[in-house]
Amino acid sequence: MIVLEPLTPRAPTETVRGDDGAPKREIWSLPAEEPTLEAFLRDVFENHWRGIRFGPLIEGAAYEWKCPAAPEKIGLTDGYLTVMFGSGGHFHLCIGENRGSERFPVSAELTKRRKPSKAQLFRGYGADGKPVTWGFEMWNGAGEPMISIFFPNPFIEDDDSLAGTPDFSRLATWRAIAKRWLGRPAEAIDEQGRGFRHG
Repeated sequence: MIVLEPLTPRAPTETVRGDDGAPKREIWSLPAEEPTLEAFLRDVFENHWRGIRFGPLIEGAAYEWKCPAAPEKIGLTDGYLTVMFGSGGHFHLCIGENRGSERFPVSAELTKRRKPSKAQLFRGYGADGKPVTWGFEMWNGAGEPMISIFFPNPFIEDDDSLAGTPDFSRLATWRAIAKRWLGRPAEAIDEQGRGFRHG
């Protein structure tokens, strides 16, 4: 287990801006290395499983699954993190060196493709220039999306409908993750948005 030292608040690694100069997305890169990714994903799925949505977000498809319950087990074998929900299913996510076995070795090329190449936390902005979404993304060595995790959102109800009134207590997951992994305290800007409805 990684023990994190207190962090100096990190500025975004990158800010993506629209043609008008307004921020569209802030990105904080995380090390795409097995020890960091294991600790980060354990933190998310063990401590913040309620309310997150996760799955691959690829061109033409978006999967946003809910955890059916707290994971019964999280394990790491041959570079793959497995998150098990008992009868609610499980998933495998390559976060390190996948080498296979002596009998069934994995080629160096395939190992490189499966291993994450980029991992990042993000805060997305709406048309009003205020935050509307918070989460995590990771890509493999071929630049293909592996997983997106969306943290609980003040503008979206538990049943995935748009909230009539924002519930900013739903920022607790983002604030806990930002504090632990980026050294960032709660920020007032996160409560300035109006959500996905404009006008």
